Amino acid sequence: MSIAFEIPGKRILSSAQLTAFQSSATYNTITSYIEVLNASVVGVRLTDVCSESLGINAILRLLDQIEQLVHETPPVDNKASRFGNPAFRSFYDKVQTLSPSLHADLPGLDQNATPELTTYFLEAWGNRERIDYGSGMELNFICWLICLDRLQVVTANEHTALVTRVFWRYIQIMRLLQSTYWLEPAGSHGVWGLDDYHFLPFLFGSAQLRGHKFVRPKAIHDPEIVDELSKDYMYFSCIKFINSIKTASLRWHSPMLDDISAVKTWEKVNSGMIKMYQAEVLGKLPVIQHFLFGSILPYEGPPPPSGESHHGDGHVHEGWGDCCGIPVPSAFAAAQQEREPGKKIEGPGIRPVPFD
Repeated sequence: MSIAFEIPGKRILSSAQLTAFQSSATYNTITSYIEVLNASVVGVRLTDVCSESLGINAILRLLDQIEQLVHETPPVDNKASRFGNPAFRSFYDKVQTLSPSLHADLPGLDQNATPELTTYFLEAWGNRERIDYGSGMELNFICWLICLDRLQVVTANEHTALVTRVFWRYIQIMRLLQSTYWLEPAGSHGVWGLDDYHFLPFLFGSAQLRGHKFVRPKAIHDPEIVDELSKDYMYFSCIKFINSIKTASLRWHSPMLDDISAVKTWEKVNSGMIKMYQAEVLGKLPVIQHFLFGSILPYEGPPPPSGESHHGDGHVHEGWGDCCGIPVPSAFAAAQQEREPGKKIEGPGIRPVPFD
C-alpha cells in the first residue's frame, strides 16, 4: 500500500495540544529513535570504523554539497552589526532550490516522499527570516533521519554511522554556518543552555563516554584532555568549540555544563541528558509550536482552542522572550568584541543541575 505523503506543517498552538503531543505515537517515535541512536554509540569513538552503506555514503555526499554551498556564499560586509549576516538567506535559498535534486540521488527513496523530506531538511539549517538557529532546528534534522529510516534509505544496523558519521557531519557544517553567518541563538536559554545552539551532541557525546575507564565528567576543565579527546568524542569536541569562542571560564558562560561536570559518572550524565531533552526541548511550547507534522510523523491531537491568539507566522508566546521575540547577538560577534578593550561579560548565580 502506498503512503499518502504530505508537506509537513505546524499544528500545535496551545499547552493542551502540547500535553496531547507528549502522550502521542509521534512523540514516542522521536524519543525512542533518539534513545536507539544514543544506545548505538555507547563506548564508540568518532574515529572507530563502522558500517557505511550506499545509503550512508549518499547522505554524506548530500551533506558535502551543502557545505560547498556555504563556501560559494560568503558573508556580506556587515561589520556594523553583531547580529546574523544577510548572506545566510542566499545560502538558505540555494539549499531550498537544490534539495529536490539532492534527494533524488538517495538510493531507493520513493520520490513522492521528496516534498515531505525536504521540508524537514531545509528547516534543519536555521530560520531564514530571523537568521537564527536552536534546538528546534536540530530536531528537524533528527526528523529527517527518522523519515530516511522509515523509507529504508538506511537500515537498523546503521544507527551508529548515522550518529558518528551523518549527525556529526551535520554538526560540523552547522558550526561553519554559525561562524560564517553569525547565526543568532534561537530562544532565550542563553547562558543557561548547554550550548548557544545545540543539545544532541552533548546527549550522544555523553553516551560515547559511558563506561570509560579513565575519563570523568570533571575532565572538561583540563584543556589538554579536552584537546586530546575532542578528536574521538562529541562531548569534548563541543567543549573545545565553546572554549574557542568564549574566553571566560565555563563557570561564567556555560554554568549548566560546569555543574554537570560535578556529576560522578557518564551514565548519570547521559540518562539525565535524555530526561532534560524531553523536558527542555520536547516539553516546551516555544520549541514544539514550530514542530512540523506530516504523514510519517503525524499529528493526532486536538485542534487548537477556538479563538487561540497567535502571531502572523502561526505561533504563540508563553512567557517573556522564550521564543523569538528578543534577538540575541551571535557568540562569534561577541567573541570578536571580546578581543577589543572593554568590560567582559559576567553572569549571575549558578542554577542547580537539573538531574542531580
